[in-house]
Order: sequence, then C-alpha cells, then structure tokens
Amino acid sequence: MITFGPVPSRRLGRSLGINNIVRPKVCPYNCIYCQVGQTRHLSHKREEFFTPDQIFAETEKHLEKLKSGEQPDYLTFVSNGEPTLDINLGTTIHKLRVFGIPLAVITNSSLLHEPDVRSALMTADWVSVKADVADNETWRRINRPAEGLDFERMIEGMTVFAADYRGELRTETMLCSGINDSIENIKAVASLVSSLVPGKAYISIPTRPPSELSVTAPEEETVNMAWQVFKETGIETELLTGFEGTRTGFTGNIYEDILNITAVHPLREDALMELLARNHADFAVMESLLGQKLIRQTVYRGRTFYLRSFHLK
Repeated sequence: MITFGPVPSRRLGRSLGINNIVRPKVCPYNCIYCQVGQTRHLSHKREEFFTPDQIFAETEKHLEKLKSGEQPDYLTFVSNGEPTLDINLGTTIHKLRVFGIPLAVITNSSLLHEPDVRSALMTADWVSVKADVADNETWRRINRPAEGLDFERMIEGMTVFAADYRGELRTETMLCSGINDSIENIKAVASLVSSLVPGKAYISIPTRPPSELSVTAPEEETVNMAWQVFKETGIETELLTGFEGTRTGFTGNIYEDILNITAVHPLREDALMELLARNHADFAVMESLLGQKLIRQTVYRGRTFYLRSFHLK
C-alpha cells in the first residue's frame, strides 16, 4: 500500500505516488477542502512510519510490474497526510535516486520552520509548497492547524526554504468560495508567492470531494480574477481547475491498485471504469470492496467518486 499509480497529474505528467504515511490520516492540518478526508491524528511531531528500505523495496517491486509505456515521469511523495512528517524522508529520497526518475514532494508547508524538514526537501528535484492564505485568522479557518503551530513561523520557514532551494519550486493555492477567495486575500497571497520566486504558481479549486462537503469552488469570474492578480506579480501562473484524465497506471492486481490509489487520490467513476477495463475486470471487484467497507462512494458536483474507507481504531 506504499506506492500507487502511476496516476495522471496536472503538474507532473505520469506520477507514481509514494504514500509514506498510509495509516489513517496523520497531518499537522485538518484542511476543510482535503480530498483524503478528515485528519484522524492531528500532529506536527515527526516520526518513522516506514523504513527507507521498505519504501525502496515497494517502489522497486511496483516499477518492475509496470509495462514500458507505463513508466512514470516522477516518483512523488503525496501521502495520506503530510509527507514531511516522515522523519526518514531525506534518506528515502537519496535511496530512490538509483531508479533515475525525478523525485517530487507535495507539502502543505506546515513544517517548513524545522531545519531538518527543509534539509530533507533540498534533496528533491521538484517541491510544491502550499500558500492558501496570508493571515493567521484565515489560516486557522481553512487549514485548521494542530495546536503548537504558528503562522508567522510557517511563513518564515517557507521564505528560508525558497531562498535556499535549487530544484524546481512550485506553489499551490486552493481557493474556496466565501473563505479565502476575497480580493484582499488573493492580493496578499500573490504578494507572498511572488516573494518566494517559484518557477510557477498554481491556483486550484476543489474538484474532488472535500472533507467538508459544504466547501465549494468559487465562481469562474473569481478564479479568473485570481489568475489576473497572480500574473500581475510577474510569476508564471496556471489554473488547476480541470480533470487530469482517466488513464491510471496498473500493476496487474486490481484490488491493490484500487485500494492504493484511493488511499490518497479519490477515483472518479470514469477513471475507475477505465482502470477496470484495462485490468480485464468488471464492476464486481468494486462491489466486493464496497461490501467489505474498504471503499466508500460519494457524489460531488454531480460526479461519483470512490474513496478509501479507513477503519478507526
């Protein structure tokens, strides 16, 4: 369950996901828009979830199962929680270099105030940092951080990391209607992002079921306004508002593929059907997983999605 995909990524092409957390979601944030659902263990304490050798072995095994045309463009740390909580992240990235595939990390920025976290991320080829807000009050409302985290320290950590990092730096801003899509917040975030000097800034909206189903995407006019404001800062800006596609990689074990992907990446129904077809499987597979309560079904914005159902202990 450590690796999944490759899945089509709007940012990285074909991305082989590495879920270095796996257990019911552990994160320093409990973001209202998170596609993985509610945070089950709100924590900012770094710890070991898997050894670097375990992640290496699972990645090697997964790559060996893929056909030549299915090889990923990136190995991406994107977790059931925050990947930088993994105290072995830097060591694991170093071990995975042997595969000759660029390594990416998608972080919510919550732990960038820690020197060891910044040091681990320095070894990655591509890093995306989260920048949703520019003030403490809105940060607490949308990201809902763990007790003990400080907004100003987080911003300072982002600034220090961005100044020192020599890889491909990206930022991502998730806009939610009525919460952080005001012109005041957008201008402030654009100023913050500009100061980080990323190669590209991404503006996204909820396209998969969020942890709080009341969360909705802003109107198109608002998203366009945000894009215009960001562009005026001089930073290349791209909207992540569309569907990334249905062509999901597979290993030949349809049950594992579905469980591993849905642990961190809700499957839209059309993507699921294509995955089943490519594995020469039918919907009975999904009926079995639904019956065992390993997968749950939900509807968001008129589309059916399938998500991993973690049993709480």
